[in-house]
Amino acid sequence: MNVYLSTLLGCVIGIILGWLIRLLYAKIKLTSIEQRAVRLNQEAIKEAQAKSKELMLETRDQLLKEQQEQEREARERRNELQRSERRILQKEENLERRQSELDAVKKQLGEREQSIAGQEEKAVELETRLLRELERTAGMTTEEARQTIIETIQNDVRRDSQVLVNKIEQEAILKADKVARDIIVTSIQRLATEVSGEVSVASVSLPNDEMKGRIIGREGRNIRALETLTGVDIIIDDTPEAVVISCFDPVRKEIARVALERLVQDGRIHPARIEEVVSKVTREVNRIVADEGEKVVFDLGIHNISPEMVRALGRLYFRTSYGQNVLAHSKEVAILAGMIASEVGADTELARRGGLLHDVGKGIETEDDSGHVEAGVELAKRLGEDQKVINAIHSHHNDVEPTTVESVIVQIADAISAARPGARRESLDNYIKRLESLEDIAESFNGVDKAYAIQAGRELRILVNSDSVTDEGAKDIAKDISGRIEAELRYPGRIKVTIIRETRVVEYAR
Repeated sequence: MNVYLSTLLGCVIGIILGWLIRLLYAKIKLTSIEQRAVRLNQEAIKEAQAKSKELMLETRDQLLKEQQEQEREARERRNELQRSERRILQKEENLERRQSELDAVKKQLGEREQSIAGQEEKAVELETRLLRELERTAGMTTEEARQTIIETIQNDVRRDSQVLVNKIEQEAILKADKVARDIIVTSIQRLATEVSGEVSVASVSLPNDEMKGRIIGREGRNIRALETLTGVDIIIDDTPEAVVISCFDPVRKEIARVALERLVQDGRIHPARIEEVVSKVTREVNRIVADEGEKVVFDLGIHNISPEMVRALGRLYFRTSYGQNVLAHSKEVAILAGMIASEVGADTELARRGGLLHDVGKGIETEDDSGHVEAGVELAKRLGEDQKVINAIHSHHNDVEPTTVESVIVQIADAISAARPGARRESLDNYIKRLESLEDIAESFNGVDKAYAIQAGRELRILVNSDSVTDEGAKDIAKDISGRIEAELRYPGRIKVTIIRETRVVEYAR
């Protein structure tokens, strides 16, 4: 029991001692924390005081710097104001000095004006006396003299202006002629075509004269059948071993020629065989016509040509004019027209088309007496060709006036292709002789100074003496020369006779 109480008492005492110790430790720790807090507070106060002093010092330094900067700017402004004041004062002094000088100049000018006015009065008086003296000496008034001078000056100006105009016109003509010659020569040089080919043969060779009887047949039935089917005239005369075929249509003449040659080679000549051969040859020739027309259109790069127009072009393959194949001539004209159009800046497509179709009327069968130009124009209108192309066809022989540059180019290309030496069946000697004959005929007339055959003999240009030949006389000479040319010469196409009568007055200033 005592032991238990002793133990319990010991536990209670231990608990109390432990609590007292913890309480004492807590008080000691609290005291230490309070002291540390006081120390920290004191340090914070000291640090705040130090920072406050440092901030005050910085603020004071900044204020001092700003104050110094303001004082410096104020000094600069004062200095600038002082300089401005000095400049203003200097300008005022200069203005005052200039004003003084200006016043002095004005005074001098006034004096001079007075002096000049006096001199002018004296000059007017002197001029009046001189004019009176001149009028008395010349025997005319001032207005009459002025009018005479004006008329003299006007005449001189007219003469000088006319001389200048004539000079400019001559230079322009020379330049235009040179450019035109260059374009034509360039086009001819660029063109590579053959000269005229052989004339289409209108006769058929026979192995012997006995074949003529077989061609005629019993009671002429064979020759009648052949002429009826082909539409040609077959002439059998005394020409040995040859039969002549006559027909204005070259296509029908070609059909008859080929058919007759085949019949002669075959030996079987009777109406049924003739009909068979003619039918076969007709199909072949029609195919050639279409092929040749399409070929030339393709070679020239021309599009939208109607089949009927292509066939009309193909028929030109069998047509010749003075030994020149018409289709080859049309192609050549188209090429030349395109070249010339490209040189002068015209429409090359339109020029080529007009050049190709300009003689298309020669490949058309007509029953009236209209020429190839009218036939070509009618076909072109019916097939819906452009009006410019129709004008090129209609005007290439000057039947109507050309309305476009391309129509004129087609005329030029046609003349180049048809008239240059070698293009048609005419030897160079005959060509030169024809040109000389033209010039000789013209120079045989009285009053003609000189004659020139130009454009390959298509034009005869004649210079007459203006003193011995009047304007009416020039017309009579042109008419008489044209009549002699028609009567004495043979030539393709037509020849233009141009009379030039001019008066030249030459003066020399020495």
